Amino acid sequence: MANERKLGKGLGALFGEDLNSVIEEIESGKSELANDKTVLPIDEIRSNPYQPRKEFNPEKLQELADSIAQHGVFTPVLVRKSSVSGYELIAGERRLRAAKMAGLTEIPAIEVDFDDRAMMEIGLVENVQREDLNVIEEANAYQQIIENLHYTQERLAQRVGKSREHITNILRLRKLPAKVQNYVIAGKLTMGHVRPLIMLDADLAEYYADRIVAEGLSVREVEKLIKQEGSEEKETKKKEEDRDLLNVAHLIQRRLQTKVKIDEKNITIAYQGVDDLNRILELLGFIEEG
Repeated sequence: MANERKLGKGLGALFGEDLNSVIEEIESGKSELANDKTVLPIDEIRSNPYQPRKEFNPEKLQELADSIAQHGVFTPVLVRKSSVSGYELIAGERRLRAAKMAGLTEIPAIEVDFDDRAMMEIGLVENVQREDLNVIEEANAYQQIIENLHYTQERLAQRVGKSREHITNILRLRKLPAKVQNYVIAGKLTMGHVRPLIMLDADLAEYYADRIVAEGLSVREVEKLIKQEGSEEKETKKKEEDRDLLNVAHLIQRRLQTKVKIDEKNITIAYQGVDDLNRILELLGFIEEG
């Protein structure tokens, strides 16, 4: 078709930065990128394979389903023809799911010729700009875009209208253990809660996550708790290390019969004159006994 060449360039070149307005123009039939509006069997439409959103609020979805059951679907979903069979959804996941819940067998749709690159980008940008993703979904979507479209973090930040720092901080959440990530997805922990947990080992991160959820701690309380207990842990560890070094020093002292001092980087052996030094060197095996 006439606009097929343009669509192959990807959304960055085609849409600029305001993706929401472009989608709305296509859905309203005002854009030249849209083919004629049609009605498709719901069973022939599959979700966008690059859809980053995994969690949908069941209450809001039910509200939309009730509205659709009463009034129908006003805004068509966007689809593309599948290379296998049927269609792949581009935009309108909530409408499609709600329509199924409402018992509809057909849904209004507009077919658009998007390539895989555009499908992936639209799945991310649409959801991020509309703030539909939780931060874990957002992190996974960013990583997928970086790996598949070879975006730098700077380019990705420009594309989704976020700061580079925001992209970096969100991506770091992928280091969290699955259990902690699930707490975030479920809304039990916020990004502020888990940010101090990122650099901890998995067991410790899960321990603090469980405490935060069980005790209902605020972000400030979490930061104070980890800082306090982290300091106590370091102090305890240092005392244990000092005790271990002291025990080693005592063992060497008994062997050499002289004062020995050990710190984190040095061993100091005391001696009284040349004869005493030779005695110590003989005990250490550096010179033969005379």
